Amino acid sequence: MADDMDALLGRQKAAHLQDGAPSADRRIERLDRCIGLLVDNRGEIEEALNVDFGARSREATAFADVASSIGTLKHAKTHLKAWMRAEKRKTTPALLGLFGARAQVRFQPKGVVGIISPWNFPVNLTFTPLAGVLAAGNRAMIKPSELTPATSDLMARMFGSVFSPEEIAVVTGGPDVGQAFASLAFDHLIFTGATAIARHVMRAAAENLTPLTLELGGKSPVIVGRSADLKTAAARIMNGKTLNAGQICLAPDYVIVPVDRMAAFVGEAEGAARRMFPTIRDNPDYSAIVSQRHYERITGYIDEARAGGARVLEIKPDGEDLTQQEHRKIAPTLIIDPTDDMKVMQEEIFGPVLPVKGYAAVDDAIAYVNAHDRPLGLYYFGDDADERERVLSGTTSGGVTVNDVVFHVAQEDLPFGGIGPSGMGSYHGFDGFAEFSHKRAIYTQLKNDLPQLRALRPPYGAAIRKYLAGAITR
Repeated sequence: MADDMDALLGRQKAAHLQDGAPSADRRIERLDRCIGLLVDNRGEIEEALNVDFGARSREATAFADVASSIGTLKHAKTHLKAWMRAEKRKTTPALLGLFGARAQVRFQPKGVVGIISPWNFPVNLTFTPLAGVLAAGNRAMIKPSELTPATSDLMARMFGSVFSPEEIAVVTGGPDVGQAFASLAFDHLIFTGATAIARHVMRAAAENLTPLTLELGGKSPVIVGRSADLKTAAARIMNGKTLNAGQICLAPDYVIVPVDRMAAFVGEAEGAARRMFPTIRDNPDYSAIVSQRHYERITGYIDEARAGGARVLEIKPDGEDLTQQEHRKIAPTLIIDPTDDMKVMQEEIFGPVLPVKGYAAVDDAIAYVNAHDRPLGLYYFGDDADERERVLSGTTSGGVTVNDVVFHVAQEDLPFGGIGPSGMGSYHGFDGFAEFSHKRAIYTQLKNDLPQLRALRPPYGAAIRKYLAGAITR
């Protein structure tokens, strides 16, 4: 398999060299083909993800995997001609520019980009980076997750129906295939997934000095300020926490709320969850956990927290038994006052479980966030501008949404990416185009040989000594 993938990469690289950088019209045509795949296969995508998860909201799939991907592709279509224009830069010294020297940056396709996409939003997290990859003029090889085999197989058929293997190719298989895929000599590689796996991907890519974009995760905190409208905040937080049953890299991972407002927040959060999901077990709007291993991991967090003395609030109708069910559904669950030694406060939850902790002063909340790894997202609720600025300037995260959760990822003109353990590099919109492009510096020298230029060549004399005397100063 490794030899087959390497041969496929060789074919794509050869085609890239033979054809050269594609025109804007060619790039738009490729983006249009991707949009057509999503429009024409919406039903099949919804069904495949429902099969892979056991139970997954079709509307959530249509919104988060299909429509959002189409929006990203259309944004790239609209703007890529402007993105492709060379950027004029100033010359150094400026005098050279006055005499006709020119400096510019041209965005050049890197060549072939590898995309390793995850299982939680397998369609969106394939097509969204692909929008930047194609807009930048590259070709792509895609390795989707083995945890969503029906969706992975569907994507292989979809791409194969409208793209040649030299343009876009999909490679399916398990962890051994993924490891071999990461070891290929791509011109760029983007991986979306767990931080632990990213370490292996980074080691494999290092053998070829392959540049990387890593989109990971972490424990994205929510700081609820004293000025926050608790009803609105709780509704938005619980919506973000229960979308895809919390299996989102940007899902709010824990909430820190003023101690004297904790009871009110818990009440509002419970009410919001019950309004969205009056039932859990047979509710088609509520998604299941993707695998038995992840189901047992999440329920293990809940059991440990309960045994450790935290208050556990399972939000489901009285009498609805989820211990014996066809699917792996876990009800929205609040864990109130967990201790920091509990796994639910140490590991990314990736499920519909929300720890709630109290704070006395906002500086304590900021210090708590800063005592942990820098997260992919950070969320602040409140109308106090000074407090909001203290949170924004006093913390570091990949991105921020104020007075909601997750929404910054939906902004096409904002970069999406992490920092430190939550990732490196960013994409979306122009930032994705730039991420998957080689920013080539081009300087055009003056035609005439001015005295200032001749002074830079031996034999050195008074002119260069005068220049150095002026340049080497404080």
